[in-house]
This record gives sequence, C-alpha cells and structure tokens, in this order.
Amino acid sequence: MGTPTLPGRILSLLAAQLGLSDREITDLLLGKTANQQPVNSACRRLAAQNLLLRTQRSDGRLGNYPTEGATQAPWPAAGESPRVGLEEDAVKQALKTWLEEQGWKVEIKWAHAHGVDVAAARGFERWNIEVKGCGSRPEMRVNYFLTILGEVLQRMSDPEARYSIALPYLPQFTKLSERLPRLAKERTGISALLVTEGGEVRTC
Repeated sequence: MGTPTLPGRILSLLAAQLGLSDREITDLLLGKTANQQPVNSACRRLAAQNLLLRTQRSDGRLGNYPTEGATQAPWPAAGESPRVGLEEDAVKQALKTWLEEQGWKVEIKWAHAHGVDVAAARGFERWNIEVKGCGSRPEMRVNYFLTILGEVLQRMSDPEARYSIALPYLPQFTKLSERLPRLAKERTGISALLVTEGGEVRTC
C-alpha cells in the first residue's frame, strides 16, 4: 500500500473526527499556517463522488461528514489509479432522471439495499437494471463487469421484462461491453447502458 493521498488522509481523519471544517482539516493535516485551498478542493471532489456530505454545523461553519460509500470504498493510496467516473448512486440518479423523462415510473434501491437496483415501469412495459459504479482500478472494473452480469442473470425471472446493466461511461467498461459476444446479447437480451458524468445515457 502506498502513501495515502490527501483525499485518503481526509477520509481517515473524518472517520475519527466527524464534521471537521476545511480549515480544521487543514490545521490537523497540513499545519496551522498552510493554505486550505488544497483541502477545500479535495473535499469538494469527495463530495461530488458521494464520499462526503458537506453541511452546515450548529456553529454556522461548513462541516464534512463521510458517507456510507466512503467507508466501503476508500480513496486510493498514492500510486493507485484515481477514481474517475460516477459512483453507483450517481449512476442510479442519472438513470432515474433519464427514464422519467421518457415516461417511466422508477423505483431505486439506493446504496446497498437488496433488490433490483433500478426497476422501471411504463404501462405494460417493465425494465430491470443492475448498476455498478466506477471502481478505482482496472482489475476492479473487470470484476464489476462480470459481477453485474451475474447479478442480472440471477434476476431474470420475468419473461416480459427488459434487462440491462448500467455502468459509468469509461473506456474500459465500453470495451468490455463491446466485446461481449453478439450471440450472448441476443440469447439473454441484456443491453448495456453507459452513463456519462453529464448524465447522458448511451446504449451499447
């Protein structure tokens, strides 16, 4: 394991001291005379990836609180690949918006709740979608892809429903989706939905 990055050090600190402000984090990690801008930028990035909740404390200052995802998917150490792309719940939110714009009624299983991640209905149509987030390493993304295929196959109990997997729009997930044999796609009927950071959904 390499030396923790600044985001990793921030998450470790907040696991022990909830609700610290950017200035307090800077004082503890970098020193009382250090510029807090690097910490501010790192906290904003963590919040954008749903690893931190930044909310006002009772004293009026902005506090930082790790989310459940932060404890289950800590920021990588220096030397590891940074997390790029959307986290799982962000993919679900983008799918919800996209589907509702097309007239679907959508039920989401947030975080790690059991059940179909995204269950959509429109009239007599049904669409069940399993979702994974970006992961932090290439080998992790391969495991995510294989795991999500297994999950959707285990849930294929409705012969009239449509089934898909959904992943962040990353080159590795795109290649893995494209390499899935056409016969496998035709036999199973499973499609791949790739979600960009801007919320666009692309079918592969």
